[in-house]
Amino acid sequence: MNPSQSGPRLDLPVFLPAFGIAILVASILVLLPQQAELWASQMMSFVTSQFGWLFVIFGFGTFVFALWLAFGRFGQVKLSRTDEPPEYSELSWAAMMFSAGIGIGLVSWSFVEPIYYLSTPPLHIEPHSARAAEWGHMYSLFHWSFVPWALYAVPSVAVAYMLYVRRRPFLRISEVCRPLIGRHAEGWAGKLIDTLIILGLIGGAGTSLGLGVPLVSALTTSLLGIEESLMTQLGVIGLWTLIFGASAYKGLKAGIRILSDINIYLAVLIVLVVLLAGPTVFILTLSANSLGLMLDNFTRISFWLDPVRQGGFPDAWTLFYWAWWIAYAPLMGLFFGRISRGRTIRQMVLGILLWGSLGCISFLSICGAYALELEISGVLEVSRLLGEKGIPATVVAIIETLPFSQLLLAAFTLLSFVFLATTLDSSAYVLASISTRNLSGDDEPAKANRLAWAFALAAIAIGLLFANGLDTVKSLTIILALPLTIVLFLLFRALLRILTNDFGHQVRKSSLVLQATNEES
Repeated sequence: MNPSQSGPRLDLPVFLPAFGIAILVASILVLLPQQAELWASQMMSFVTSQFGWLFVIFGFGTFVFALWLAFGRFGQVKLSRTDEPPEYSELSWAAMMFSAGIGIGLVSWSFVEPIYYLSTPPLHIEPHSARAAEWGHMYSLFHWSFVPWALYAVPSVAVAYMLYVRRRPFLRISEVCRPLIGRHAEGWAGKLIDTLIILGLIGGAGTSLGLGVPLVSALTTSLLGIEESLMTQLGVIGLWTLIFGASAYKGLKAGIRILSDINIYLAVLIVLVVLLAGPTVFILTLSANSLGLMLDNFTRISFWLDPVRQGGFPDAWTLFYWAWWIAYAPLMGLFFGRISRGRTIRQMVLGILLWGSLGCISFLSICGAYALELEISGVLEVSRLLGEKGIPATVVAIIETLPFSQLLLAAFTLLSFVFLATTLDSSAYVLASISTRNLSGDDEPAKANRLAWAFALAAIAIGLLFANGLDTVKSLTIILALPLTIVLFLLFRALLRILTNDFGHQVRKSSLVLQATNEES
């Protein structure tokens, strides 16, 4: 029987090692936290010092390649074999991408990231100066906009093309690389690629968990007026696991889409409240200034590595962010590709770039400007609070300065719960897809498989809670992102090859020559 004609079923050779890796990571975090942190820190220093140049070149190159896909000769290629309309409406499609693509990280960093840069600014700017405030606000927009979303867009096109144009029945990156590696996609090369994808995803999801669980716990305990403790944090993990476990169990249309739609409306409402309740003119002025500053310096900051003075800013921030996005890129490629049937390559790339960047820039510029205004005006010593009590307590304190603070605190708590759920149920969905054989674009992985991955990710969250291992996981994210650059490069080359083979004869030639007419001859 042709494998493509049999139904989807669990692929044990992929599932068992991958699931074992997830449980092993959680166990190491609990049993050997200090040793794991030391190893990870040493390896991270080596990767950032030796391969920082690779991350920035790869990030900017991916952005350029994404623009070429959108505006080049293959932009009009439809990601379907028929003239069917897109499977999801523009709003639901954008909502699912945005909610899965940024998750809890946006809520965690939106208020505090510019404050970090105010204290330790880029380009050796004087700390706590007016220039540090302007560049700090701009840099947070840069780290969450065009380059990161390009890293999501290109793999998404490749996955959607293989699923809906070539109709390959495997929702795996190894299958997307088949045009380049051929039959090796089914052998050791394919297994290696999928294993690296899973390792990167565990590192990326672990970072989101390490940021998200303490924040959600702090928001919940503050809202309920109780003291934060280990039991309350475990209670938060339990409730959150029920939410995203139920969503992963329901699948795309009945679970993830509904959560994502709720999240987008809630996020827009919160951002509008912060904008209107805060110093509106200052927020809009600083946001416009930052947008101009980013566009004016985009190339410079994309490649700035501080090689002579080595102040540490690119290593601690830009390289970490690029590694975090690279770690998530295959996952988001599989997820975005799965939900993008019926769109053209141009619509898909521009939709991901523009919707994703617009959402992040709106959220970060408004919330970040509000936090900066609190710091500058002296209403709240945000930088001191951040240094003494950390991100969760600082976010709570900033929200409490707004009108109707309890109502907003409840909204932020709900937003954080759902953002974390949508990121991790999409992670569980894709992990289940990778470990399922013969999964077509119309099928979904088994519910038991999705639930298994949901609870594996919850186990990592508990491990992080006991081990306080966020720094370790952040280090692992950078380390694991390094081999993923090779995997993504193979994917890009495979996409280019298959597009050229399938449509090279139909699209316009590189040059046009007017043929001689009878009158001229």
